Amino acid sequence: MLTREDGHLNVTRMSALVDQLAWLRRHDYEVILVSSGAVMAGRGELQIDHQLDSVEQRQLFSSVGQGKLIRLYYDLFREYGIKVGQVLTMKENFLAKEQYQNQKACMELMLENGVLPIVNENDTVCLTELMFTDNDELSGLIAKMLKADALVLLSNVDGIYNGDPSLPTSRIIPSVYYDRDVSEYVSEEKSSHGRGGMISKLKTAQDVANAGIKVIIANGNTPNILIDLKEHPMETLHTEFAPRPQI
Repeated sequence: MLTREDGHLNVTRMSALVDQLAWLRRHDYEVILVSSGAVMAGRGELQIDHQLDSVEQRQLFSSVGQGKLIRLYYDLFREYGIKVGQVLTMKENFLAKEQYQNQKACMELMLENGVLPIVNENDTVCLTELMFTDNDELSGLIAKMLKADALVLLSNVDGIYNGDPSLPTSRIIPSVYYDRDVSEYVSEEKSSHGRGGMISKLKTAQDVANAGIKVIIANGNTPNILIDLKEHPMETLHTEFAPRPQI
């Protein structure tokens, strides 16, 4: 949702997202932002006149784009007096106990000191076999690691529908119990500029809800969607996954 049709970063949408996250902070919510965009940011800065394979593209473009991405966020959040910090992580950081604990401690320290963590996969060193499926998977792992109260997955549709979202007869499914299977309603189509899609969001939502954390899938293109989810949840289109009760 942060990428324009031409493949460049959508700075207007980034700014709107930051406005909403700043609102949440003012209302005493702790926020962690998991954001992609480094590869696209770097692609827009470089003019390559020779062939690169997919791994080389990810490494080169992300190495340039990550600095641009975090600088944009830094400038946008600075307007609200919010300090941000960058966390670049890898899948193996969630597999090795010491790395897991170090990462957890770092992000908890950031939150305790009023710093908003901005998390992304370290594309410069993550090769195919060590990559996250996408940032949906990454955000789910972080939500469970920090025992978040809620995880919000923003998409380009309003949530999960009981049919093709483009058909007038389709209706959004407002609530899903953690163990209900709604995969029959979800397309495996992926976004044009990302690795994920609604099927990935569904898998993450079910996994995180099963761990006892509420999950919301909503449309990131809807103006003030995060604020409306807090202020007017009954009138705001979204799909909410009820968490598994913790004993």
